[in-house]
Amino acid sequence: MGEGQWRVADEVRAQIDELDTETERAVAAGDEPAMQAALRSVHELVRGSGEQLDHAHLGASDLVVPPADLSLAEGRELLHGEGLIPELP
Repeated sequence: MGEGQWRVADEVRAQIDELDTETERAVAAGDEPAMQAALRSVHELVRGSGEQLDHAHLGASDLVVPPADLSLAEGRELLHGEGLIPELP
């Protein structure tokens, strides 16, 4: 998202996972507008339900949300079996 780190509840994480699946389907179908709409939904969900952490926070992230204006080509490049929102180690 490019907006620092956010904390979200487990219930929100489940919704993010559903939107990630929608994003994957859109990439597979070659539907850039649907992919970008799903990514915008992730951004809105995180902003609306999450807690933005202080910029000084240096904790590990569980996932990274790509930008909402990601191109289809960039989406295909990022998609590597874990979805566009990979879980980090």
